[in-house]
Amino acid sequence: MNIGIGSVVLSTAGRDKGRFFLVVAIVDDKYVKIADGELRPQEKAKLKKIKHLKFNGDVIEKIAQKILTDKQVFDAEIRSALRVYNEQN
Repeated sequence: MNIGIGSVVLSTAGRDKGRFFLVVAIVDDKYVKIADGELRPQEKAKLKKIKHLKFNGDVIEKIAQKILTDKQVFDAEIRSALRVYNEQN
């Protein structure tokens, strides 16, 4: 399964290694923009190589639909969606 908007990913390299993020934009076939609503708000989403991310198979459909329809997504929504993943880790 490919990484898409709304996908939950785990960072495997860099300072943010071991944290879960949400894909908020696809730049090209090598890069995506990720945010966690806390250290990386959506307005300052991090550009990250796909090879440095591990896709766990989950997609947050509610947030993905909002992003695709250009509706406002709050950082609190992203934080609360990722809270379960970051608490497990």
